[in-house]
Amino acid sequence: MSVKRKNYSPQFKAKVALAALRNEETTAQLSARFGVHPTMINNWKKALLDGAADVFGKNKRNKKQMESNVDDLYKQIGKLKVENDFLSEKLNF
Repeated sequence: MSVKRKNYSPQFKAKVALAALRNEETTAQLSARFGVHPTMINNWKKALLDGAADVFGKNKRNKKQMESNVDDLYKQIGKLKVENDFLSEKLNF
């Protein structure tokens, strides 16, 4: 017997985490209202607080770095493809 885990959308997680940040209701009340375990609410709230700084600019730097990494990887793929084609031709005579 396998237990299926319930997957929640990022929008739902953000909604619950923001409600937890407002402190208008206790975690137990939020848990009952949204049907989510209190530990999950606390984890989502912590993740929201930890990731909030990325919204205001750090993300741009990471995006440029990722684009640079992607370019390097494409160059490497091209080089390996040329080498592979060269070796395939030499082995077939």
